[in-house]
Amino acid sequence: MLCEGALMVALSLILGLIKLFELPQGGSISLEMLPLFLFCVRWGVKSGLIGCFAFGILQIFVQGVVSYAWQSILLDYVLAFAVLSAAGLARGHKWGIFWGSVLGAFARFVMHFISGITVYRILAPTELFNATFTSPWMYSLAYNGSYVLIDTVLCLIVFGVLYRPLNRYLTGRDLA
Repeated sequence: MLCEGALMVALSLILGLIKLFELPQGGSISLEMLPLFLFCVRWGVKSGLIGCFAFGILQIFVQGVVSYAWQSILLDYVLAFAVLSAAGLARGHKWGIFWGSVLGAFARFVMHFISGITVYRILAPTELFNATFTSPWMYSLAYNGSYVLIDTVLCLIVFGVLYRPLNRYLTGRDLA
């Protein structure tokens, strides 16, 4: 489990460097969550928490930080990725990779949203996607929701395409 976790964290770090799109105040569209979801659904919340927490810390050093305060480092990197481990609640359930991924991604979004309405409120009013936002709540919803939603959909598409081959891995039957 530890070796597999280390490999998944490393793969997530590499996938995080391959960005399809990057927003100006941080946040990007990539497949970095994909290996973490696989690990969490296979091994559960406890093991997933260790891997996701490690990824959040390592991401700070590998990919760099976009931050206005120490609180945003804690919320947008450490906690936002640690809560991806909620995907582990789907361990052992049929179609668990799908609803576990949605659950983990939603938990990540909540952390980014909290950071947006507390730390990044200094940016409101601001323009984003050709719309002016005066409310930090709406700005955070639009900003963070945009890339987390797209990342989640990309992961779900990959899992949909690979579901049959991944089934042995996710259920642990490959260990027997």
